[in-house]
Amino acid sequence: MRRSAIFPQKYIQGEGVLSDISSVIRPLGCKKPMLVWGKRTRAAVNGIVLSSLAKDDLTFIEWNFSGECTKEESSAIEDEIRKSGCDIVVGFGGGKCLDVAKGAAAHLGMRVIACPTVCSCDAPTSACSVWYDKEGVCVGFDLWPTNPDAVIVDTGIMVTAPEAMLKAGIGDALATYIEARASNNAHATTCASGTPTMSVMALSKLCFDTLFDTAETALIAVKAGVVTPAFERLVEACTLLSGIGWESGGLTTAHQLGNNLSSFPEAHRHMHGEKVCFGLITQLTLDPDIKTEELYMVVDFMVRLGLPVTLSDISMGDVSKERIMEFCVANTGAGSFSANHCFPVTAKDLYNAMLAADAFGSARKAAIR
Repeated sequence: MRRSAIFPQKYIQGEGVLSDISSVIRPLGCKKPMLVWGKRTRAAVNGIVLSSLAKDDLTFIEWNFSGECTKEESSAIEDEIRKSGCDIVVGFGGGKCLDVAKGAAAHLGMRVIACPTVCSCDAPTSACSVWYDKEGVCVGFDLWPTNPDAVIVDTGIMVTAPEAMLKAGIGDALATYIEARASNNAHATTCASGTPTMSVMALSKLCFDTLFDTAETALIAVKAGVVTPAFERLVEACTLLSGIGWESGGLTTAHQLGNNLSSFPEAHRHMHGEKVCFGLITQLTLDPDIKTEELYMVVDFMVRLGLPVTLSDISMGDVSKERIMEFCVANTGAGSFSANHCFPVTAKDLYNAMLAADAFGSARKAAIR
């Protein structure tokens, strides 16, 4: 059996680390970065980044990210890189901006650095771009030959992001171990082109345990606007541990739903991690090997944190059962992450699990709140 794991070449995390970004670019032999960022991200970090580049006499070109990770935008960035002669791509922001930067770099065979400025998902470390159309509907993903050359995580910037983004990141990371465990039990092939290694399973479990240990206190630190040891550990769990865990550990039903619930216009305004939350509860109700105690433990934790646990929480409370069934038909069978379980998952199985998850989430919210 082939086992494999892939990792970013370098991971740097800490308060203020973006102020030294030029010391990461220079050793890669690069002198002219293409900076990919959105308007809000640029406003938050441009002073720090441009000051560092100036110290090392690095010139740069900027690209204003539109907000959606589309193949069209990736192609446009590639055209600009060719014209300008940039020799490295540096993405700043959330998962979609980082994914479009990774895609442009991969197509041109260039080095890439990912600088997440929000802890909203576990995309930064991966050799993957998830593509959307201009309306925000997921249309697929590409796997690249290599992971980012560096991932730079400035927790001093991250702590200023909206609390809702961190909660989405926690939801995304919470699914990592549960999906990796299910994928490993089925000996399913992961995005790393093999079954999970022992190290990946251990890191996935560490991610899971760290979330339970630190999330509530880290969210208090975010409210206070300060970086604490708990916040640092939570960011590492959501970014590095979860990133390695999903990519080399495997994806199952939680992310099948997390990615493709974007096909419902009602859910468009919700972040990826929020949709993964409902996908996770669905998987927990779907899997016959899940113990009742674990179901209660995970869902009650989500309720305490204020994560989505019902269809209404992702604005889908009024979606008809007919539409949900159509969705389930499209999201089961060969090629679906739901096929990565050690048991078959039919459209009716997924439909039943989604409705059961909605009912269970509603019951736990009523009981706890």
